[in-house]
Order: sequence, then structure tokens, then C-alpha cells
Amino acid sequence: MPRVVVVGSFNVDHVWTCPALPRPGETLIGQYHTGPGGKGFNQATAAARAGADAVFVCALGDDAGGQLARSLAAANGIDLRAQASDAPTGTAGIYVDEAGGNSIVIGPGANAALSEAFIAGQADAIAGAKIVLAQLESPVESVYEAMRLARAAGIKTLLNPAPANAESSRELLAVADVLTPNETEFAALLARHTGERIDADDVQGLDDARLHRLCRTLLPRGTVVVTLGGAGAFVSHREDKRRGDEVDHYRVPAAPADVVDTTGAGDAFNGALAASLAHTPNTPFAEHLAFAARYAALSTEREGAALSMPTREELQRRFEAD
Repeated sequence: MPRVVVVGSFNVDHVWTCPALPRPGETLIGQYHTGPGGKGFNQATAAARAGADAVFVCALGDDAGGQLARSLAAANGIDLRAQASDAPTGTAGIYVDEAGGNSIVIGPGANAALSEAFIAGQADAIAGAKIVLAQLESPVESVYEAMRLARAAGIKTLLNPAPANAESSRELLAVADVLTPNETEFAALLARHTGERIDADDVQGLDDARLHRLCRTLLPRGTVVVTLGGAGAFVSHREDKRRGDEVDHYRVPAAPADVVDTTGAGDAFNGALAASLAHTPNTPFAEHLAFAARYAALSTEREGAALSMPTREELQRRFEAD
């Protein structure tokens, strides 16, 4: 199987499901469960279950959360490369409403300890990969080192610039072949790196020509995929590098889903996109996006984050009529 290296976070998720998301000062009664999460581990699990040979590079505490990460990585066939930390393993508090929407607060813990030196020690895994995928729940310097090593080895890079309030740099964006922000992250990146001010709620409604221009301003040399939730995604390529597509910008519809919980849907999309790109790199990019959209849709029909990621076989059964 083609290798996908995922650099990122592992969290123990504490999840409360309630009729509506709590307002400031409000106390609600809900149903509680806990399980594995963190954008990095979610994406590594998605990549593995979507058919890739997944390597997950992270930092873990010497505690029950770290033990959980190790056991789940083994169960999913993920090659776990974890830096030991004195800090507790990362955590997240998640509220999910009856429509499947969510609000999340993260305690980085050990995730903040992932070092450039440890990343440099994984150069062999990175050099043997087809795709290196990272997010921004780990130190930006370490994420940059992983992407830089990949670029130096001729490996394609996919950067999911999440969460929106995370630190990023022009240098980091410059080493991303594919950038996958959602509307909130896209608006934040534009404000931070181009000075363009756009309300996140207005991104979906922008006309395609303007949205394409903004994407080109943000990432002149690479491909930008702005994920739009239930409205699908917008794709912007460099004019002379369309990755097998016939046009340089277009929209992709979301796949149908009976939504239960959207937690981890973006991670499902990114992990599946990485796995698909690794499997058939010469396939038109639009086909990779369609695969990722179906995969993300199926993940929302289940509760949880990492544990909601479907297998490739489950995906085929779910959408075999299509």
C-alpha cells in the first residue's frame, strides 16, 4: 500500500451530546461519552481505513491517553512514531447538538511538545511516503520541518490549516502543494497573510471568479480546496498545474448523508484525500475530491471522531449505487 505520513495531534475526546449547544452561562443536561480524537490521529485513522499505509508522527504523555493512542494505532495498522512528553496527552471537550453541529475546546498537552528534532528523526518515513499530511494542532515549526523535508525529498504535501486560530506562516504555506481550509480557516488565512477581510459566512456565496482570485493570492503555486460543509467544496488550481482537471477552478457537491455527528468530518475528508492521492496520483484531482467527499459524508452518519472513520469497503457498500 502507498504510504501516507500524518504529522499531528492525538487527543482524548470528552463528548457531550445535548439538544442545543450551551450558551454563555447556561447549564444543560446531555449524554456523555469519551474516545480518541485529535486532528492528526483522526486523519491518520481515515488514511489507514481508506487504504493507505499510514505513519502517524505525534507526541504523547506517559498516561492512559498515551496508552490508548498506542493500542488504537496498533489495532488500525498505523505505524505510530511518538515523542515522549512529561505533559499529559492532549484532550478535547466537545459539545454536539441534535443537528450534529459542534463546539470544541482543546487542551494541547503533549501535542505542544512535538519538536523539530523529533520530526527530523522521521526523515526516513517521510522520504518513503507518497503524501505528507499535517494540521496546525502541533507547533508550527515542527509542521514546517515535516513539510520541508517532504518537499526536499520530492514528496507531495497536503496542509489542513486547522484550527482557524492556529499560528501559521507564509513559509509554511509556501511548502504546501495542496491547502484545505474550511470557510473560517480560509477567512482567517486571508486576513493574516493577504490583508483581505471577508466574513467566513460570506465565503460560500462568493462568485467563483472572485473566490478563485483569492485562492491564487493566498497560495499562488499550489492547489486550494475550500471545504464548504453541506455545500461541498471549491477547488482552485494554478492555471498551468490543474492536476489532471479540465478547468482551473470549480465546485464539488457534498455527498448525501443522514448526519448524526459532524465531529471529525473535515479530518475524514483530509485523510481520505491523502489516501486517494497516494493510491492513484495520476487520476484527475476531481475524482480524488469525490472520493474524499463520500468518505467524509459517511463519517457523519456515526458518532465520534477517529472511531467514526469508515473502511474503504464500507464506503463502497454505502455508495455502490453511485
